[in-house]
Amino acid sequence: MTEIDKIIRTEIEQDFEYAVDLRRHFHKFPEVAKEEFQTQKKIIEELEKVGITARKIAGTGVYAEIKGRKPLKSGQKAKTLVLRADIDALPIQETHQCEYASVIPGKMHACGHDSHAASLVSAARILARHTDFFSGDVRLTFQPGEEIGYGARIIVDEGFLDGADRTFGLHAASSIKCGSVAFVPGPNNASVDWFKIKISGYPAHVSTPQLGVDAVYIASQIVVALQALVTRRTSPMDNVLIGVGKVTAGDAYNIVARSAELEGTVRVLTPQIRTQMKIQLEELAAGISKSFGGSAEFEWKDFTSPLINDETASKEAQETACRYLGKENVITSRQPSLGGDDFAEYILKVPGVYGYVGTGNSEKKETIAAHHDSMFDIDEDSLKVSVGMYVMYTLDFLQ
Repeated sequence: MTEIDKIIRTEIEQDFEYAVDLRRHFHKFPEVAKEEFQTQKKIIEELEKVGITARKIAGTGVYAEIKGRKPLKSGQKAKTLVLRADIDALPIQETHQCEYASVIPGKMHACGHDSHAASLVSAARILARHTDFFSGDVRLTFQPGEEIGYGARIIVDEGFLDGADRTFGLHAASSIKCGSVAFVPGPNNASVDWFKIKISGYPAHVSTPQLGVDAVYIASQIVVALQALVTRRTSPMDNVLIGVGKVTAGDAYNIVARSAELEGTVRVLTPQIRTQMKIQLEELAAGISKSFGGSAEFEWKDFTSPLINDETASKEAQETACRYLGKENVITSRQPSLGGDDFAEYILKVPGVYGYVGTGNSEKKETIAAHHDSMFDIDEDSLKVSVGMYVMYTLDFLQ
């Protein structure tokens, strides 16, 4: 263990109570996507307390820079690392009873973003005290709107990743035990595409169905047939999910429906399959509609790309984690999730890695609840892991 490692470990322990208090503050006052105004204000206040100039970006996000002062060696090029934490909460009524439970009705941090924000602020405090430990630049991005696939693309489009060499982010994971972390190269999260299919038919009395075009019947056929795209049009080795979560149709029980709408999502792990599924879904729905005398219109929303960790960045993070946590606490192979995360847009712009920090403790049932569960909470010892990984990876990459 180097002398720098010892200093950082000591300061993480010393700042632990600060990180816990800040995380509990965010948890108590959650704000959903596009409404993170007070969260934004608090982050800026905390950064400015330690001399870090911060500014508002992406509406309700925060951007700041920390510049290293360590002299570069001859021929060495200064590098830039972008760190990311998402900050939005969810429209869920919290049912977990604790002293820091949400005081905002119908809103809670049920995915761990409160811990992400607190960890990156805490890491920034440590890095700001030790700019002599690294060269180059650290860019801090506190991203709004992850839950609706909103913030990452705005931050990318506004140029805050331009010219950077690496991106790095962390997410809480209740399915991983506290004290461990996962850095897995390749696909980690799925793309998320929302679709709406508007089916047009023609009304008639149900006693004379031949005089109408039944949009309900067409919609039902499409819902069933969509699963054939998964089972018969793609390889069983590909991870593909098509789900229809909302069906709206009809005017009355005894009228052939003039129209119907289907809303759903497509989740895949590669850009190629993503493109393929969109084409096939439209062809299938249009074909079925036409065969029964109707027509179909389509609407798509691209919430996020597949999150595919860069191989080199993943290995870098694994090496840092092994040194910080011990090899036995570093997961390098893990089943991908068909949930999405728009940190994918960061990695598409600049090679990077997204890690999962274990927050589960079998002795505290709320910490092993699924993400987006109203009982969700974390084992706060995990903050030492996330703060440490932000700081240690930064120093390793920029030293």
